[in-house]
Amino acid sequence: MTPSNDRFRELRQLLRSYEVTGYAFDDTEDRRGVALSAYLRQAAIEPARAAEAAAEIDDLLETGLFNDEIADDVDLLPHIHPPHGRTVESCLAVIGGHLRKFLAEPEIPSQSPPQTAWEWRERFPGLRHLLGAYFHQDFSMEYSSHREALGDYVSDASESDLRQLAGEIQEFLILNESDKTLKESAMTLGLGILPPKGVRLRQWLADVREIVLHQARG
Repeated sequence: MTPSNDRFRELRQLLRSYEVTGYAFDDTEDRRGVALSAYLRQAAIEPARAAEAAAEIDDLLETGLFNDEIADDVDLLPHIHPPHGRTVESCLAVIGGHLRKFLAEPEIPSQSPPQTAWEWRERFPGLRHLLGAYFHQDFSMEYSSHREALGDYVSDASESDLRQLAGEIQEFLILNESDKTLKESAMTLGLGILPPKGVRLRQWLADVREIVLHQARG
């Protein structure tokens, strides 16, 4: 169970990005690895995330990784694997150094497509929720049609949720220029079924965008 204060919430999100390396630590003092680069591209959109992660790393290192006071919180963190001769603490200190440098020298948000599965999911949370929760591989056990599933989503979504989703779909379609990458990216976000018969995925997503926009406008 997640502690009510969720002491290392943002650090947990940061460390989850290391799934791309099998949770192996791939950063050095002078170079960001694949996972941290992906996280910081997201943090460029929301710089407060990097500040929170840096503060949480400082808290963890000051308190002590094996201190009983934070044992339950630490258990919730993904376990990264330090290279030979390094410790988890030294790896976290390297990450903290990169975060502080990032905060001192703000970066412009990337206009390029995400490069890891974690990054796709973080960049498109609304679309991830729609596809993963309503159009997953067990879709047919819950709904008789795509329209029914979308109606279920729309009935529970707020106006702000709908507008966010519409914006995400528009960006998602732009970033995925080919139908092949579009399919791969949609599957990464949780899509487990084909679009309606006779409709291409790109057109179906565009249609979904128009429906949720219409609903948001009332």
